[in-house]
Amino acid sequence: MLFKRTPAPHIKDHTSVRQIMYMVLYALIPGALASIYFFGWGVLFNLVIAISVCLLAEAAVLKLRKRDIYSTLLDGSTLVTACLLALALPSLAPWWITTIASLFAIVIAKHLYGGLGFNPFNPAMVGYIVVMISFPLEMTLWSAPTGVSVGNHVGWPDFMTSFNWVFLGVLPPNETIDSISMATPLDLIKTQLSQFHDIAETRNNVQFSALFSNISGTGWQWINILYLAGGIWLIKKDVVDWRIPTAFIISLVLISNLFAVIDYANNSSALFHAFSGGAMLCAFFIATDPVTASTTPKGRWIYGACTGVLVFIIRNWGGYPDGIAFAVVLMNITTPLIDYYTQPKVFGEAGK
Repeated sequence: MLFKRTPAPHIKDHTSVRQIMYMVLYALIPGALASIYFFGWGVLFNLVIAISVCLLAEAAVLKLRKRDIYSTLLDGSTLVTACLLALALPSLAPWWITTIASLFAIVIAKHLYGGLGFNPFNPAMVGYIVVMISFPLEMTLWSAPTGVSVGNHVGWPDFMTSFNWVFLGVLPPNETIDSISMATPLDLIKTQLSQFHDIAETRNNVQFSALFSNISGTGWQWINILYLAGGIWLIKKDVVDWRIPTAFIISLVLISNLFAVIDYANNSSALFHAFSGGAMLCAFFIATDPVTASTTPKGRWIYGACTGVLVFIIRNWGGYPDGIAFAVVLMNITTPLIDYYTQPKVFGEAGK
């Protein structure tokens, strides 16, 4: 068997997988609370469903594989996968969407390859991609953010309306799904550009203007700012290496700013791209996955930068409004190649 060899020093600290995963969960809390505040009960339902299904699926597969269930469930890795998946899914996604995505994430993307540490692709993003490709209509069901009117509602629907739709698929009389949901800013701009309405026209349209803030979309900028704050805390705690998020943000900002300068009418600003959708969630929590991301110093720069560029390309010219999941999984494929060609030099060897 050919073992992968890396140069010294091989220093190990006393930080466990459980400690790392739970610190990631703590860092997610502010952004998750902001998501619930701006998009309502559906986000909380996503979290409950994803966590429940992921833990049950993990336990079932571990039992089939005759592995220790208790210690693995407590290591926090399944909880992190469930939370990342739940926070990425639309706030009004039916329960079966979250269930299917969770099962694919744990059973197929994680355990089919051998479990934690052996999966080549980010499990949460694989689950997201499966439902995005299979059920594109259900994956657009975002509720209106707090303070924004849609149909007869201002903001997201109440608890019972959200519960009945997510779990039972029914709505109150005279209500339709279009009367309680609306497009995200990224999706709206992509749709309007395809209909030859430029960005300024879309943002100033009375019908859509409340959906946008000075930076990005209503609510989205605060969610991303809180994920940014949580990510910085993880860097300070040495849980996340700073290179991948820095390279991701710089590349996304630079390329989006370049195209905005060339054609501002049809390209959103750099700030809009950086604080819209799942940008900061990707930068600090998804792209930095220690199993599927690059592990060398130079490789992390390349990995993060290319992920940022792919996100912009998919947002601008792809068939999906955000592209975070596709960009991450595409870069997961390249990780072994990047690591192979970016190994640090071995000091003390003649001619080096």
